[in-house]
Amino acid sequence: MGKKTFKTLDEQIEILKSRGLVINDIEKAKNILLRENYFFISGYRHLFMKSRKDDKFISGTTFEELYAMFVFDRKVRNIFFKNLLIVENNIKSLISYQLSKKYGYKEKEYLNPKNYSKDSMKNRQVHDVLNKVKRQIRTNVKHHSATMHYVTNYGYIPLWILVKVLSFGIVAELYDILDDSDQIEIASIYNLDVESLVIYLSILSNYRNLCAHEDILYDHRTQKLIPDTRYHHQLDVDMTDGEYNYGKNDLFSVVIIMKQLLTDKEFREFVNEIGYEIDMLEGKTNILPINNFLNKIGFPDNWREITEID
Repeated sequence: MGKKTFKTLDEQIEILKSRGLVINDIEKAKNILLRENYFFISGYRHLFMKSRKDDKFISGTTFEELYAMFVFDRKVRNIFFKNLLIVENNIKSLISYQLSKKYGYKEKEYLNPKNYSKDSMKNRQVHDVLNKVKRQIRTNVKHHSATMHYVTNYGYIPLWILVKVLSFGIVAELYDILDDSDQIEIASIYNLDVESLVIYLSILSNYRNLCAHEDILYDHRTQKLIPDTRYHHQLDVDMTDGEYNYGKNDLFSVVIIMKQLLTDKEFREFVNEIGYEIDMLEGKTNILPINNFLNKIGFPDNWREITEID
């Protein structure tokens, strides 16, 4: 495999043109490439290629369409991110409330391994996760005014303050090791079973990190799959060999999760904002039929109907 070398803006333009991309305004395209990074923009070219083997753009594809896809992904990523933060805050609040109410508000109480899963298969996991939490305390205590205030004035950090400095990933792991009764108490607030919520939080943590680092969102797939839901059934999502084609480990699976974790009002706003960006994208792309695009990101054609399902 040849080495990747630096390419000037002119060379980047020539590469895109050699692959069949129509560039109507060279200077504008160069300015966009300079500001946004050739690598990030070209990451969306696969949507417009003739085939996986043929690294040529579909005839007539313009730079404007490629850039519109890049902008769409950015805007949708921001929509997902702000709603993921809502869910993250809710979960942190629920866990801190449940553990503080039941075990106490000092670290030696809510971080006591005896208060967590009694499953012998999780012994090591319990200690590993609690050690991660303790490392976060040591690392962050002096860098946040709230945690510093409690340590200085009271000598401890209550869990409802500590969760503010814990990553979503650690909080998802923390839920996984809770005592069964605590898991059930929290999952019941969402009318979910524990196993589903464990999977949901893991997937949301993955997407949260993706959004925070501005990685490409539209074609991301997680290793874990969400369980089949009534939303898959009522939307009549296409199946292959008894498995749903969409909404299992793709972007639409996050929509299904959000349906169950956000309030009705929050979820409707979430769907409306995504729908608006899809409509805007449809008006800017002529080469890629919108239904084909939706399916590539894991959305069934009738995805908006999820708001009407109880």
